[in-house]
Amino acid sequence: MILPIVLYLVMALSLFWTTNFQLSVVALKKESVFILLPLTFMFLPRLESIKVYKIIRLYSFSVIIFAIYCFVRAIINFSILKTKDVFLFHNLVTLDLNAIYIAAFSSLSLFYFIILKNKKLIDYFGIYILAIFIILLNSKTVFFIDFLLLIWYYIFFSKTNLGVKSITIIFVTTFLLLSIFFSNQLQERIKEEYETSFVDNTIYKYSDSNNKAYNVSLHQAWTNKEFQKNSFFPGTAYRVFQARIFKELLVEQKNIWLIGYGINASDEAIKEKHKQYNLFKEYNYHNFHNQYIQFFAELGIFGLLIFLTMLFLNLNNAIKKKDFLHIAFAVTMIILFLTESLLCRQRGIVFFIILYCLFNSTNYKLNLTQQK
Repeated sequence: MILPIVLYLVMALSLFWTTNFQLSVVALKKESVFILLPLTFMFLPRLESIKVYKIIRLYSFSVIIFAIYCFVRAIINFSILKTKDVFLFHNLVTLDLNAIYIAAFSSLSLFYFIILKNKKLIDYFGIYILAIFIILLNSKTVFFIDFLLLIWYYIFFSKTNLGVKSITIIFVTTFLLLSIFFSNQLQERIKEEYETSFVDNTIYKYSDSNNKAYNVSLHQAWTNKEFQKNSFFPGTAYRVFQARIFKELLVEQKNIWLIGYGINASDEAIKEKHKQYNLFKEYNYHNFHNQYIQFFAELGIFGLLIFLTMLFLNLNNAIKKKDFLHIAFAVTMIILFLTESLLCRQRGIVFFIILYCLFNSTNYKLNLTQQK
């Protein structure tokens, strides 16, 4: 519990050198759960794992209710707009909530139902609803994480015999491939990412016939000296470009690696770099889309090291306890932080720190003694 508190204190100290005092103050209010929740857990009795799982069960059913609400909302929108896009990606949950965030939040609930030993009919219903919900949210990153975790679970944690494990793994793999095959939007996104990884200046699929936009490849994102107003960055290319400008900022401003810009104060530096490369103005409002880079840029090397230590200890505790749900949470966060600045958003902060505190304050020894 001490590490997130120390990380918050570093955030607070950054007020002394921040390049944007007002933005940093706003961020400190938003990030305050990094100190409030760990302090609360430090003064509470250690929770038994059975109570933690009851909390997660309630959470999981709330996600199911939310998923059903989104399905109903999409059906109503479909009756008005007559387009199946209302069932997919950001349209299903709104861009403000963000499909990637919701897919990550829903995945924890899905794994909760999967690992239940004595499933009831309502638990199978939960698996069915959440699996469909996550598929429709069309997050490539979450798809990849969930697939790895499912294989990991059935190989190392499931108590079923080898034959059933093999059949389950084959079924899960087939289900994933069929999901991709029948989801045209996901196919298009994967195809776009693949093509733009290796081919320069492919035509952006939604561009106007009179004003064509061109996809930026990974090579162009890392090397181009300037871009055009009709340059479109697919997800991976945009993240490569953001990593590139961070590397340039480290070279241009020598003290950034040590103390950073200050919490939430890197936005202006990003905007200036976007102007330098002539990016379309919409991109100026995005962060680094990588939580590791985000903390390095804003809190310097010490902030990054504290954060990495938190993630390492979280995963180490999960593996030592052999708690698959804790492992799923730890692995999901580690991978998702590579593609999202999850802790720049209130919902991401609250989700991460609550589960971090819940899982790492559980008294597993007490439960083992009681079971004996």
